[in-house]
Amino acid sequence: MTSREPSDFPPPWADAWGDDAYGLWAEFALGQQTQRLRWIEPGEFWMGALEDEASDEKPRHRVRHTQGFWLADTACTQALWLAVAGGKNPSRFTDDLSCPVERVSWVEVHFFLRQLAQQLGSEVEAVLPTEAQWEYACRAGTETAYAFGAGVTMDQANYDGSYPHGRTQTGRHRKRTVAVKALPANGWGLYQMHGNVWEWCADGLRDYAGTAGREALDDPIGPLGADEHAERALRGGSWIGNARRVRSAFRDGARLGGRRHNTGFRFALRSSSPAAAGRPLDRQ
Repeated sequence: MTSREPSDFPPPWADAWGDDAYGLWAEFALGQQTQRLRWIEPGEFWMGALEDEASDEKPRHRVRHTQGFWLADTACTQALWLAVAGGKNPSRFTDDLSCPVERVSWVEVHFFLRQLAQQLGSEVEAVLPTEAQWEYACRAGTETAYAFGAGVTMDQANYDGSYPHGRTQTGRHRKRTVAVKALPANGWGLYQMHGNVWEWCADGLRDYAGTAGREALDDPIGPLGADEHAERALRGGSWIGNARRVRSAFRDGARLGGRRHNTGFRFALRSSSPAAAGRPLDRQ
């Protein structure tokens, strides 16, 4: 039977921890920067689009996550990026360091994650979530187009409100990123899984063909190629995209070296001890 609780709590990298209305949390501090992570319990969910949504995310199918994981409650901020990686801020919107870092490639993100793990120590690895893990966390137990329901408002997500979708109403366009905690969290305490910046995933876009009617897929992972044409999934939409593109099921992809001013990331932490071997994220 799969345990829904982490094998070690508090985790060795944590400087503070607790339990609140969203569930278990733990956080670390590096210099003046603090990052909170949420424990995402193992479980099953429906992955992909509803019947009345777009066809490029179908068929909708069951996915089972056999292991829980610690996921950052926000996209990585510019402040945390600079605290870990140093150097010049790569972002376009640099007037507020609590905004997400953007214009970072998948390759650069992985260099950052290695540096972060070295600074945290204590047998920890910093990784990106798989696409399936990302959608599971985004939905937070919901089956609607958005974690907030059948529609989403400009008070819930940062996107181009000039182009509504479904039950979403027309709104303004901020034309830039906002601070990572400027808008409400979803039901699992994760901020801005919809909009603001696209978020890199560990794997490429998995083909959903043949998944209809099957039993739940355990810990599915998309392509992991690393040649010059390899891509990785992007999730969540961004400040420059329309309402349709910030849905929980929406998928995009980009090459490993691509940099865009609407693309950032959020990371997960896992144990690198022998006891953790064999978990899904170990296959990155």
